[in-house]
Amino acid sequence: SQGPISGVNKDIAVLQCHGDCDPLVPLMFGSLTVEKLKTMINPANVTFKTYSGMMHSSSPEEMMDVKQFIDKHLPPID
Repeated sequence: SQGPISGVNKDIAVLQCHGDCDPLVPLMFGSLTVEKLKTMINPANVTFKTYSGMMHSSSPEEMMDVKQFIDKHLPPID
């Protein structure tokens, strides 16, 4: 099993998104994944968002959250 990540990567920001009606990857697996991630990197930097009624797909709400995450964590492009 993978232990904690060292160096600069331990402070990386992570956004994990999951639909609560996903028939291919059950929400429980997403929850287990995010808990494992929190043991490997700074748990304060891990965000787990779920989307009501979303299946194994995407949604405008999810894409807005991804955009906000990118805007917050990546430098602007000139």
